[in-house]
Amino acid sequence: MSCAVILTAIRVEYMAVRAHLTNLREEIHPKGTVYEQGEFASNGKVCQVGIVEIGVENSIAAVEAERAIAYFNPNVIFFVGVASGIKDVSLGDVVAATKVYGYESGQANVAFEPRPDVSLTTYKLIHRSRAEARKEDWLQRLKPNIPTPVPNVLVAPIAAVEKVVASKCSSLLSFLQTNYGDAVAVEREGRGLLQAANANHQVSALIVRGISDLIVGKAEADVSCFKEIAARHASAFAFEILAKLDVQTNITSSQLADTQHNYGGTRQLSDNEFEKYLGNIESEIKQAILELYKTQSRLFLIIISEAEFPTEVLTESQPFRITVQEFMNKCKGMSRFQLSKIFSELYKDSSGSTVLYKAATALKNNEQ
Repeated sequence: MSCAVILTAIRVEYMAVRAHLTNLREEIHPKGTVYEQGEFASNGKVCQVGIVEIGVENSIAAVEAERAIAYFNPNVIFFVGVASGIKDVSLGDVVAATKVYGYESGQANVAFEPRPDVSLTTYKLIHRSRAEARKEDWLQRLKPNIPTPVPNVLVAPIAAVEKVVASKCSSLLSFLQTNYGDAVAVEREGRGLLQAANANHQVSALIVRGISDLIVGKAEADVSCFKEIAARHASAFAFEILAKLDVQTNITSSQLADTQHNYGGTRQLSDNEFEKYLGNIESEIKQAILELYKTQSRLFLIIISEAEFPTEVLTESQPFRITVQEFMNKCKGMSRFQLSKIFSELYKDSSGSTVLYKAATALKNNEQ
């Protein structure tokens, strides 16, 4: 069975996604996030899919995506929901995002100078989306209510905003049209999801949005139930993409058990073993962590927490340098497998820190 995760922001999106799954059961993350996991059967394959409703905003999406990736270890992660159309779209159309613009990135001089913060969709999912957009297979997932005329599917850029664009007279809309003229829709979570996925290179990511309003006419769209329609269309297209992907479960329980055995299981490292594996680079590790997370220490705590480091033993109210020293001290009481997992996650988030790579690989070395 393969594994996918789908995030949604609001109930109507969640229910549209849920309708495609069977044998649903509740899953509760140790931190309290409540998921449902169900089965999606298509083309002779069965895929386990975890789903969650997270609320609105990019920052929330980033945290919840990171958490879901660590919990389910999926091959693919989608954000499926509704969006507001800017141009080239009609109500009910579907947009599969090629990239997501973070519009607020820039420098405030006499006039604001935008410096686009762009998050990219996984290459293979862009091409799969284009292939499915040329077909009408996905419409069969809307039966018995296939709309006439049929909705279009665009594979195009979108923008992730932090506030609602409610009018064609909005200064924000004018700003988006001037600086991000190829964006066809706006939403509020996609950038956060792609940032989390980009830090986890084993996971492919895609944003799929149904157009529920066109900036002008939000009230009319709501009266016509277009939010429900748009969510249903986006879900149908997302599951058609999932049906066409050839994905495998990243790691099985037996493989995980074998890996734990090879890395020393749950046995704690002795002081001598810690010195053997990490002692000669301990100061470099601390410096690398300080440099990476000095402006976002909370992200460091989230990452090591998702890698099952007991962050409750750390004190957030003290200087970050002391927190990092406490982290290294507590590492000495953990197993080689646990430490390898933690430093692997820190390395992935660092986009190539040499010393964190050294730490992860040294701990994976089977020579005693």
